[in-house]
Amino acid sequence: MASSKPNAAPEPDAGHIPITEEFDSAKHTLPDKGPVIIALVLVAVVIGIVAYIFRPQPIATGTIDEAFAVAIPNRNTVLATVQLTVKNVHSRPLTIRNVNISIRTDQGEFSDDSASVADFGRYFAAFPDLQQHSIEGLSREMKIPPGQQLSGSVIVSFPITKEQFDNRRGLTATVSFYDQNSVQISR
Repeated sequence: MASSKPNAAPEPDAGHIPITEEFDSAKHTLPDKGPVIIALVLVAVVIGIVAYIFRPQPIATGTIDEAFAVAIPNRNTVLATVQLTVKNVHSRPLTIRNVNISIRTDQGEFSDDSASVADFGRYFAAFPDLQQHSIEGLSREMKIPPGQQLSGSVIVSFPITKEQFDNRRGLTATVSFYDQNSVQISR
């Protein structure tokens, strides 16, 4: 005689579980929306505060005080002297690594690194007008103490005429420092 339990539930067959039970709705398996939204907002606020605190700080400011050029005879090239003032607004001394001058004209953009201060005498002997528009040279390796400023001239050359230099659309000096970001000064 077969023994049967009339009120017993049949044993579930693991191979035949209905798909509706296997992939239940998200409301039963995901957390509530409220705490997730609050957590996301808090994470966004913390990221914003960290980004604000560690944002890049300016290390220096400056001005282009004067720009003057003379034409090199028998060439479409000018030799230019540019007077700069650079102020250290950083908490540590800054050491100048290089000064690059860029000029924008109708013919395009040209740039040149500053000549060595040791060559200034040669340039002034050949072009006395340059000396009248120059001050002490701004050389590589010069240090600017915190809170101080430094003024000086740089000499560069561009493959343009004096008229094109005088009618330029813009002049930009990029002062590079050791272990710090470069600073661009435009006029």
